[in-house]
Amino acid sequence: MIDGVKITPLKQIPDERGRIMHMLRADAPHFVRFGEIYFSSVYPGAIKGWHLHKLMTINYAVPHGNIKFVLYDGRKDSPTKGRLQEIFLGPDNYNLVTVPPLIWNGYKGIGLQPAIVANCASLAHDPEEMDRLDPFDPLIPYDWEIKHR
Repeated sequence: MIDGVKITPLKQIPDERGRIMHMLRADAPHFVRFGEIYFSSVYPGAIKGWHLHKLMTINYAVPHGNIKFVLYDGRKDSPTKGRLQEIFLGPDNYNLVTVPPLIWNGYKGIGLQPAIVANCASLAHDPEEMDRLDPFDPLIPYDWEIKHR
């Protein structure tokens, strides 16, 4: 695990009509503050990354489809500096991932259908507050290809 990243299992309540999928409550211990909520879709095989927020805490959940969410700790004073972390998210592994500022992150759509990624961010979007890198930038030592282990 990367220092400061939290993975919180989320509750789903199914019945014959469908289901309720919880995400984040204001009284949760990992809730920082509300800035905005948005949804991003990603097609299978597409990569959205890398990006890093300077001030914002992000809270990701994937209620539809599946992604491979990857984090990289480039913080120079972090006990987990240089560490990579992969988290597979979707309805079958329904978790909230809370990512503090200054952690590089990105995700790839996996499976056969587009995924919807929900983010409850601690700040409203500000392009000056974030940095971006190409998904294949050698600064982050990660291979996005499928790993056949």
